[in-house]
Amino acid sequence: MIDRRQLMIGAAAVTVVGVPALPAAASGRLKIGSLKFGSLSWLLETIKRRGLDKANGLEMSVLDLAGTGAARIALLSGETDVVVSDWPWAMRQRSGGAPLKFAPYSSALGAVMVGADSGIKSIADLKGKRLGVAGTAIDKSWILLRAYSHKTLGEDIAQFAEPVFGAPPLITEQMRQGRVDAALNFWTFSARLEGEGYKELITMADILRGLGIDPPPPLVGFVWSEETTAGKDAELAAFLKVVEEGNRILATSDEDWEPLKPLMRISSQGEFEALRKSYRDGIPQPWSSEATRSADKLLKLLLEYGEGTLVGSDTKFDAKLFYGA
Repeated sequence: MIDRRQLMIGAAAVTVVGVPALPAAASGRLKIGSLKFGSLSWLLETIKRRGLDKANGLEMSVLDLAGTGAARIALLSGETDVVVSDWPWAMRQRSGGAPLKFAPYSSALGAVMVGADSGIKSIADLKGKRLGVAGTAIDKSWILLRAYSHKTLGEDIAQFAEPVFGAPPLITEQMRQGRVDAALNFWTFSARLEGEGYKELITMADILRGLGIDPPPPLVGFVWSEETTAGKDAELAAFLKVVEEGNRILATSDEDWEPLKPLMRISSQGEFEALRKSYRDGIPQPWSSEATRSADKLLKLLLEYGEGTLVGSDTKFDAKLFYGA
């Protein structure tokens, strides 16, 4: 759980982009927290450029956030109405009494990436190799990869490979420089590597299916507090509608991707095309009863293999977290 001290420390990481400061509960408006160069910024830029927000009677202001931690702090402190985060975190907060809700934003997941000529064909080939891991030893992707290797190989990959933990950009750079033999990274960084000629060894979706989580539920979505957004049901409904409309445009129109290139910070056409494809592949379906069942199984796995460090040993599954479930 995030405590009051963390909220105070993290508040300094939150700044407003292009709009005056407004109270989070201001009538008729929604504040959306977004990483300036994250994939959500691509969608929000499309929504605003196409005027989808105004057409649906929505006044949408955007908060520029320094990172995932800042987004979570901004949400819990009431600095913003909606952020993008993962539902295991939101489930932990809900178990602790925070009335959070979740709607899927992306089903895109990361992957283990290797060089095209590395000779590495399976995770068994990572024995004795250096594996870059985005995040820390309690990152959910790492925990799930460990569970997968234990199930399929009877061994913990943490014991037969050498994990190297770090921030996603650092792990990507380590991969480029040949300082790690493989990299487990978030989808945007994996897509960038794919655009440079690297290949997927195994995707997180494959790992989830191998663990019996099928269909893999979207892990990342829009999260909001029912307390902060009380009385804003119409605005939330309008926001989710314009998200759907914006994604429909990005799924079908190559032309609408061209203005996004500066936000994407691409270095090549191949990287651009790989990011666009991964984004499109990750546009989720509405949350379903099947996704709820898969999420329940996944939480149990995270509790078992994460030993309570990721989601908290007291976290209880609550289907009411999921909007529309």
